[in-house]
Amino acid sequence: MAVPKSNEMTIPILKALSDGEDHVRAELVDRITDHFNLTPEDQALTLPNSNTSYLKIRVGWAAFALTKASLATETDRGALRITDEGRQFLATNPTGKLGRAELKQFESFRRWSSETARRAVARRPAGVLDVAPHESADEEATPPERIQAAFVELQEKLTADLRAKLATTDPFRFEKIVLNLLKAMGYGGPHEGAAQVTQKTGDHGVDGFINEDRLGLDVIYVQAKRWKNNIGRVEIQNFVGALAGKKANKGIFITTSDFHDNAHDYAAGLHQKVILVDGRRLAELMIEHSIGVAEEHAYSIKKIDSDYFEEA
Repeated sequence: MAVPKSNEMTIPILKALSDGEDHVRAELVDRITDHFNLTPEDQALTLPNSNTSYLKIRVGWAAFALTKASLATETDRGALRITDEGRQFLATNPTGKLGRAELKQFESFRRWSSETARRAVARRPAGVLDVAPHESADEEATPPERIQAAFVELQEKLTADLRAKLATTDPFRFEKIVLNLLKAMGYGGPHEGAAQVTQKTGDHGVDGFINEDRLGLDVIYVQAKRWKNNIGRVEIQNFVGALAGKKANKGIFITTSDFHDNAHDYAAGLHQKVILVDGRRLAELMIEHSIGVAEEHAYSIKKIDSDYFEEA
């Protein structure tokens, strides 16, 4: 048989999670393979010009949809686990497909869909009509509109996947990743010592530093926290105290999680310049500067060059 669509995999995946255990993606791929009796040929089918199989990518999107509907959650180690909402939904004995239209019955999915649509509008180039990701399957949308909507949704999933990956990264490696990102953004310089991670112990409240410019006229100190819980005012106060101990006026506090409002309020009132970067912004910057991500596909969209045909 052909590889099922992701909306056909969603309920079987949720049923596989019903045992309450954590399941990594490879296990879910095996469960779907058994559930649909997929042949080796089915499993080997890949996207054009890609090594990515239809099976794996569709399992990934189905799992992603479940998390956005709060029917499942992603654990610290990147596995999937059913939620109470997922158990309640399974108790209704659902059958058939669970695609975007059906997922709209869940408030968390509607909220995510609306937020994604808002981001799509914010990202669109000047003069381009509003196109929300949920319109990508709209038969009345033009191909360019569908491409734009699909691109935004792909970026949203990549951002979520990257945050999950960072949450399971070794803390010391995470600090190095942060400095690599800052260097890619133009900080630091070519000479040795322009960016350094402190020792694993005894960092005195900072995890590293990087020169603000290539000449090293000023130094920015960095705190990089691979935390699950949100960062509050106390953590920012401790960081500011560490900056004062180094007679520094500039710092960046980066976390894989988020910041409480009191952390933002406190940072805004400081005489030192302290920038707060949450997990989402961190992932977006990594994607923008190609840190930890690689290009999978590149599509070139061409149009008629009218001037060419009018040349004498």
